[in-house]
Amino acid sequence: MSDASTPLHEADLEALVPHWLDWSEAAAELGVTPAKVRTMIRDHELAAAVPTEGAGPRVPAEFLHEGLVVKGLPGLLTLLHDAGYDDRECIAWLFTDADLPGRPIDALRENRGSEVKRRAQAMGF
Repeated sequence: MSDASTPLHEADLEALVPHWLDWSEAAAELGVTPAKVRTMIRDHELAAAVPTEGAGPRVPAEFLHEGLVVKGLPGLLTLLHDAGYDDRECIAWLFTDADLPGRPIDALRENRGSEVKRRAQAMGF
């Protein structure tokens, strides 16, 4: 399990993220093609990583809700990427319980994105 003291690039994503979707599963949930999911990842609307050796790239299931990308996630991912974080580090940060009450992904899913964005902005400086 990872905690706030573990560097994000070393985080155990398999332990942090309870459920993953492959690109086809994510596409089905969003009502798009797997190629569109790939584009969404490239454009930082979603993030993907390989959670375990030998697995293909996956998207955390909690990034999607009721057929849509969780509100605020694309902007947050862009902010983190602009600060130099890669997808793996973004996912680790979103699923690590640090200073927020709960994990940042939970705050986003509960429409408390402004506090998550403030924390992410502080990380970039």
